[in-house]
Amino acid sequence: MFLINVSAERVSSLGKDWHRPCLKCEKCNKTLSAGSHAEHEGKPYCNNPCYAALFGPKGFGRGGTESHTFK
Repeated sequence: MFLINVSAERVSSLGKDWHRPCLKCEKCNKTLSAGSHAEHEGKPYCNNPCYAALFGPKGFGRGGTESHTFK
């Protein structure tokens, strides 16, 4: 019989405890590390590209200097 150390497999993030493999990006399903991801409405997302693409600035250049229009 094998015993599994459950506490070693637990990570805390977004105010909840997760099994390490269950903390995944809502969009791309990539496994995330606690504290190194973004959150939107209580759900985890990888910082780049998912969170940036879904909730970041929109438009040409995504907010960089090339996104300004001069008249």
